[in-house]
Amino acid sequence: MQHSQTHLRTRPISAGHLRAFEAVARHLNFRAAAEEMALTQSAVSRQIQSLEEEVGVSLFLRHTRAVELTSAGALLLAAVQQALPRIDNAVRQIRQSAGRKGVALTTFASFASMWLIPRLEQFQRDNPDIDIRIDATDNTLDLDISDVDLALRYGPTASMPAKAVRLFGEQLTPVVSPWLLKSGPALRKPADLAQFTLIEAGDAHATHLEWLTWRRWFDEHGQAKLQPKRWLYFNYAYQMVQAALTGQGVVLARLPLVAEALANGDLIEPLPKLRMDSPMAYWLLVGPRSAQRPEIQAFCQWLMAQSRITRQTIGEVPDPDTVDHID
Repeated sequence: MQHSQTHLRTRPISAGHLRAFEAVARHLNFRAAAEEMALTQSAVSRQIQSLEEEVGVSLFLRHTRAVELTSAGALLLAAVQQALPRIDNAVRQIRQSAGRKGVALTTFASFASMWLIPRLEQFQRDNPDIDIRIDATDNTLDLDISDVDLALRYGPTASMPAKAVRLFGEQLTPVVSPWLLKSGPALRKPADLAQFTLIEAGDAHATHLEWLTWRRWFDEHGQAKLQPKRWLYFNYAYQMVQAALTGQGVVLARLPLVAEALANGDLIEPLPKLRMDSPMAYWLLVGPRSAQRPEIQAFCQWLMAQSRITRQTIGEVPDPDTVDHID
């Protein structure tokens, strides 16, 4: 099929013939493609011909017993082989979720790993008919247009929308593995930190999280010139805490994220009277199209109950303006 450049189509092609095209391109044989698709060979041939007419160029070179992709056909095949599996997977997910209740939420990876996921088993046990989907990302999703029901976010009060519900605040405190203290030097006062490896975020000094740094904690506790034995840097809070759990150093941890590890003795807070207040807090946002669904309300109620436990664990007195319900 030969067409001049002026005959090439500019509108998008219909997708109906792409599966036939993919089958023929994979087998390089119309008969084999027809058998796979449970169609007649002539039906498959007509679909390919229609597709070529829409594209405006030949996609196959026809030989006596086989076919061969043209350069245009090879280009289209590369795109189709990526698109069809994605479409099939989306349809499969839609079919699986049809008629089922589910909660889709977004939050940042460290909060998901360290606070949310360890608690989810209880909700799943009490609500076996509700599916949970967690999108752990540092990107902020717009609940007005995304397919996510809830967002669990982290930030100061001024950065949160009016309908955000405060879950709990935070303090920063040094934490360490108990066996590191048993095998290493004593840690009874801030100056003792000079004998340890200190763990913190590698980009904390260059971002809005600068207040999370050891330097800020040193300044607040009269140790502005302190230098540790060495530094150990990571990208995420859960990586830093994992390093502390394995005895690699002392981390200035966000108290709500390590409260359970402290309660069960996996970590120790050696300087409990030297906690540093943080301007940040953890928040719940509910998508406008999701608030009235029973499964969303059930999850939010469970989430608020878990938040109350965390506030009690870290010794936080709830703000008078904090409201523990979802409108």
